[in-house]
Amino acid sequence: MTPKTFKTAKRRSINLVDPQLTKQYVLDNCPIPVVIEATHKPVNLLSWSLNNRNLINTHLQREGAILFRNFEIGKLDNFENFMTYLCDNLLDYSYGSTPRNKLEGKVYTSTEYPPEQSIPLHNEMSYTSCYPSKIAFYCLKAAEQGGATPIANSRKIFAKIDPKIRNTFQNKGVMYVRNYSDKLDLPWQTVFQTDDKAKVKAYCQQSGINFQWIGNNLKTWEVCQAVVKHPQTQEMVWFNQAHLFHISSLQPEVRNNLLAILKEEELPRNTYYGDGTPIEDSVLEEIRHIYQQEAVCFPWQSGDLLLLDNLLTAHGRQPFSGSRQVVVAMG
Repeated sequence: MTPKTFKTAKRRSINLVDPQLTKQYVLDNCPIPVVIEATHKPVNLLSWSLNNRNLINTHLQREGAILFRNFEIGKLDNFENFMTYLCDNLLDYSYGSTPRNKLEGKVYTSTEYPPEQSIPLHNEMSYTSCYPSKIAFYCLKAAEQGGATPIANSRKIFAKIDPKIRNTFQNKGVMYVRNYSDKLDLPWQTVFQTDDKAKVKAYCQQSGINFQWIGNNLKTWEVCQAVVKHPQTQEMVWFNQAHLFHISSLQPEVRNNLLAILKEEELPRNTYYGDGTPIEDSVLEEIRHIYQQEAVCFPWQSGDLLLLDNLLTAHGRQPFSGSRQVVVAMG
């Protein structure tokens, strides 16, 4: 394919595969993310990616995370077009687990938890059998303080977990139990993006999710993978949210308050081994500790775009103060 050209104000043609247009490096000697920074302005990210898709895929499979910096991206539809080019089809945030708002097309706000709360490292939607292979975060406005998006290598997390623990999870899988109501966590109408019970039933049956209506409230439970083999690299990765959904992830005061008013089977969310037996708190603490060991942080700059292979790289969010605008698209 003939490389496309980009015209500056002087109408000078630029070869978008010219390596002098960008530089590649890592931040503070951290292995991830690899940074691809435009060294000439303006370089349109979508136009550049049309000529460098192989380079993008190579980095995604090798490092699992790319930080695009100093590129021209602009409006949300440009971000969506970039992700559509890389992924062909973008996903709706159906069967979500955190509050988000749809902005336009298939672009959503990042998780809208209060700014003082952190979000533990996790792979997007690894609590279900239908998950995105890629996810991108576009920073429209960096927070005044904090608000980093830590990331971690899922291959290294898999390798560090005690083989006995790993084998138990691999053999049994993870059961996710969720109770939806308008009083705690998210209502089912928000999670399934409909108020039609028939559509919820059809979605659950198609996705292999067990469900039960309790009055107007809904309970679901599903057994999913704990580890997966990456389809391209053939590497094994840790891929679940047992540590995030489990009751032990809550602060002791919150956990005690919930258990004072609810039975365990009524909790908004909880996890078990796939055979329904309890997951030991000590096992989950060890897993959380490994996530923390592997966490890598970098400060956002407004205009940054972070592209992740969702199987190879986990992500989270640190607390922040001031205004912060980060949007998400998944494919």
